[in-house]
Amino acid sequence: MSKYDKASLVMIPSGYKAEKVYSVLPVNGDGDFTFDRTTVATRVNKDGYIETVATDTPRLDYPLIDGVAQDCPSLLLEPARTNSLPYSDDFTWSGWIKGAGGTGSTPVVTANYGISPDGTQNADRLQLNKGAGTTTGALSYIYDTIISVGTGSISIWMKSNDSNNYDIALRHINFTIATVTPEWQRFELNNQASCNEFQLMLRGTYGTSDSADVLIYGAQLEAGSYSTSYIPTSGSAVTRAAETANGAGTSADFNDSEGVLYAEVKSNNDSVNRFISVSDGDASDRVSIVILTNDNIYGQVRAGNSEVFFRETSGIDTETYNKIAVSYKSDETKLFVNGIQVGSTDTSVTMPSGLDTLEFFDGAGNNGLYGSTKELATFKEALTDTELEALTSWDSFNEMATGQLYSIK
Repeated sequence: MSKYDKASLVMIPSGYKAEKVYSVLPVNGDGDFTFDRTTVATRVNKDGYIETVATDTPRLDYPLIDGVAQDCPSLLLEPARTNSLPYSDDFTWSGWIKGAGGTGSTPVVTANYGISPDGTQNADRLQLNKGAGTTTGALSYIYDTIISVGTGSISIWMKSNDSNNYDIALRHINFTIATVTPEWQRFELNNQASCNEFQLMLRGTYGTSDSADVLIYGAQLEAGSYSTSYIPTSGSAVTRAAETANGAGTSADFNDSEGVLYAEVKSNNDSVNRFISVSDGDASDRVSIVILTNDNIYGQVRAGNSEVFFRETSGIDTETYNKIAVSYKSDETKLFVNGIQVGSTDTSVTMPSGLDTLEFFDGAGNNGLYGSTKELATFKEALTDTELEALTSWDSFNEMATGQLYSIK
């Protein structure tokens, strides 16, 4: 028996065309989402390579575990972002300053030396060496400085050019030690105040490597508290537009008296509460899954423009996938997250009315959820505790580990 046997609308990312994300149910197409993005964007395809997709084309993004693309993609929705570094792939450009301190050597950059994460030979080779010095002043580094974007984040793909691992600092005001291995990885340094510089450094007090021979690709500096998907640049800053997915379903696909809203999603925390909702076309009557600004998950029902049910998790990491279900019925409304009920069942809840659309919004076209969605479904009847536990649980440890993008060695 499938967990979706009782479902009225199911979106598992698989089929799409320009301006459309197809749902599995209902089969008449009423459950399909209308998609919008006014620029090109990148995704990781089923072969594990970064590729550019056209304007208004949804991104079915394949997660990578140990450099290998997994079988099931997610629907990726992101806000508008700008890569402010003018040359994201050409590190031989003069604006990328190469420098050294103490006994360190000026970095050597060789253009188009290796195969990058996009599958072509456009990754540059970067050789760093601090020399024989033993003080923190022995340095080798490369950086690019721009006008401050305010709070920002920096990211880059790196891979060892040989069989060794290397420690390289990714720096702005703060730093993170990137342990670069023979597999491509994307390294991030997020939520940096007055962000205006991207720097890679070896060594000072950063790590233990005396030298490094690595491939680098896809540097990005963007305004925002977290890094988003790669935006290529080649001479000037480039902006990727925001994405929306809305308008799925009709009144025939939802039940005002009882039902379930379910999603398996992850979302980066930012300064806005983010919604998935079944609503009446505005925020007055809705059933919602909300990713809160405090990194928790909120289940909500509103009726007649009043909040009539809410439950909130604590200690949840919303940047990994969570399975969330809000089951609503006047005498039995509850929230389940990852197989566990959150708080108590509410036995006296006024039901919403006029439910006729499912969207990645709050019902009024605001506070859309940005992140990755692997499953989204609605049911026209409330489910039992046993059914909700099964719906929001993983069937095995391996399924959970793969779903959470854990590396199993």
